Amino acid sequence: MSVEIPAGAATAAPRDTVYTASVRVSGGRGGRAESLTGSFRATLTRPAERGPDAPGTDPEELFAAGYAACFDSALAAVGRRERITLGPTEVTASVSLGTTDGGGYAIAVLLEVSAPSCPRADLERAVAAAHLLCPYSNAVRGNTPVTIRVDGQD
Repeated sequence: MSVEIPAGAATAAPRDTVYTASVRVSGGRGGRAESLTGSFRATLTRPAERGPDAPGTDPEELFAAGYAACFDSALAAVGRRERITLGPTEVTASVSLGTTDGGGYAIAVLLEVSAPSCPRADLERAVAAAHLLCPYSNAVRGNTPVTIRVDGQD
């Protein structure tokens, strides 16, 4: 069965596809994930079963890694475009999974952006622009709460 969501429902639909990643999962949250290229393989573990000895990762961790990587790249692009000297940057994404009033599940995201050598006002401006550029930010905008904390030079 195929269900297509009309492009008009998205806040930012790609005009031209520049890359497509495909990952196949079997076994759901307690299964395995593998990219169709074979370059990525992961054992998946349910969050409730995570512990220091539990192998694998979970979808929230994978989403956090993708979001942090894309946001940091968007931040670098904004820095180049706007001629903002960011210096070394680090983005930490925390993805929280919770229940909704309707009995479903939803996520919330916290992005912590650090650029210790960049003046705070410049960093805040760059982060605001990166949030508009980042494909993950565009994908979740309007349906997932995203909080961004900025740590720059005071």
